[in-house]
Amino acid sequence: MSTPIVNMLNIEKHFGPVIALAGVSFDVHAGECHCLLGDNGAGKSTFIKTMAGVHKPTKGEIHFEGKTMDFNSPRDAMEAGIATVYQDLAMIPLMSVTRNFWMGREPVRRVGPLKFFDFEKANTVTMEEMRKMGINLREPDQAVGTLSGGERQTVAISRAVYFGAKVLILDEPTSALGVRQTSNVLATVDKVRKSGIGVVFITHNVRHAMAVGDRFTVLNRGKTLGTAKRGEITPEELQELMAGGQELATLEGSLGGTV
Repeated sequence: MSTPIVNMLNIEKHFGPVIALAGVSFDVHAGECHCLLGDNGAGKSTFIKTMAGVHKPTKGEIHFEGKTMDFNSPRDAMEAGIATVYQDLAMIPLMSVTRNFWMGREPVRRVGPLKFFDFEKANTVTMEEMRKMGINLREPDQAVGTLSGGERQTVAISRAVYFGAKVLILDEPTSALGVRQTSNVLATVDKVRKSGIGVVFITHNVRHAMAVGDRFTVLNRGKTLGTAKRGEITPEELQELMAGGQELATLEGSLGGTV
């Protein structure tokens, strides 16, 4: 198999005496959706923040395109090609879709010594990139706050793809969405994967993971319980792993099957 775009090897992260990650290994290849599943408190957020340059690992190595990397900040990870879409999306609802799409990377045009925001380019690109993802905006000046949750997710994903992401980390992108909006976001994830970008999909919803995932890794209390490819594990087995199936079985045995 080809070299992974990102390869996390035996990552540990300690916060004082608290061990949030205890030797986690995880990788993602180009054109693949690798789902990281786990219940609340499993260590998912700490892990993705380590991959995204927010946290420096206490131990372990991060390899990006075969080279050992030492990210000192999220900007380092972004410049390498790792983009993260967090649950809160970091968008300003009252600002237009275009302004949110280009925030911090605004295109400019010059008139003599002066620089101006190039609205024509920004609007054209925004509309086109959103159209590629299946969202037809009424107009680029439309406020982000008027979009549905799924459409806002798509704005954030489109932005990351347009600005050259090689790996896209999605933090619980479907957690607060209805059925139709969830379906739209999963379709967007599928488009991104098919374009050759590696997707890290963090979720606690097995059905959503199964809809788009190529591989599945379960995280529990800062440790991985294993990785399976599509077709190697059933939704029920994945759910049981997430829920601590072995621990429940042991408890049932000790209580005479009353759990």
